[in-house]
Amino acid sequence: MNVLVNLAFTFMALSIMAVGGGTAVLPEMQTLLAQQFNVSHTQFVHIYSIGQVAPGPNMLMVLVIGFQVAGLIGAGVVLLSFFLPSSILCLYAGRLWNHFGESPWRRSIQNALEPISIGLMSSGVYAVAKASIVSPITLGLAIITFICILKTKINPVLVILGSGLISYILLRFF
Repeated sequence: MNVLVNLAFTFMALSIMAVGGGTAVLPEMQTLLAQQFNVSHTQFVHIYSIGQVAPGPNMLMVLVIGFQVAGLIGAGVVLLSFFLPSSILCLYAGRLWNHFGESPWRRSIQNALEPISIGLMSSGVYAVAKASIVSPITLGLAIITFICILKTKINPVLVILGSGLISYILLRFF
């Protein structure tokens, strides 16, 4: 029961801190999971990868974390504690936001939150890259994948899956 309560409070806090989307809390999530639930960085990267290629919102990956830590009940606890607080906050913040209309305060707040959101999301990308780029092969694949996603119109899911397959083959034989 203590694990479930710990899961609930951990993911509630992460939910409220997710300014700019779930990617913004990835570094903190990775640290907390390693410290409190013994989820290694490698396991975290694998779970994150599943979230990226699975259909639907990529932050549904938290269900896999909850399942890994405390089974089906853990997945349910994490689902509610990660999505419910931020949803309620967004509901009321959205109502308040509409109330202010085109107020200069509203624009000032938006201007202040934009760089914060970008910084938080960048730190999430850095945390995942730091854990997953472990050799010259993975660095090369990360660069090639980044360029392919940036410069081509190939579906990013196909690029990521192809990169994963190439990585598996190269790392298995080299």
